Amino acid sequence: MSEFAIFKTGGKQYRCKVGDTLRVEKLKSDAGEKIEFTEVLMIGDKVGAPLIEGAKITAEIADQVRADKIIVFKKKRRKNYRRTKGHRQHITVIKITGIKG
Repeated sequence: MSEFAIFKTGGKQYRCKVGDTLRVEKLKSDAGEKIEFTEVLMIGDKVGAPLIEGAKITAEIADQVRADKIIVFKKKRRKNYRRTKGHRQHITVIKITGIKG
């Protein structure tokens, strides 16, 4: 089955096929656990309004990691005000195992 699906998690939408590996917002599960996403917006050419009833995407959590560091730099000119901070977002790596529509 080479159909793709679009689902929503963590306030973002992701496009996936079976076998894809995605980096999504942090989920409260450990590596190796199976999870299901029920907020499916689209499967192939079938579009929900806004969700497809009864559709779900199954996935396995591969890892819990942190994203690359971003630098947050604030400056006000001519006031000698400079602040530098770094931030690393927590993310979850998932592997898509099934799409049911």
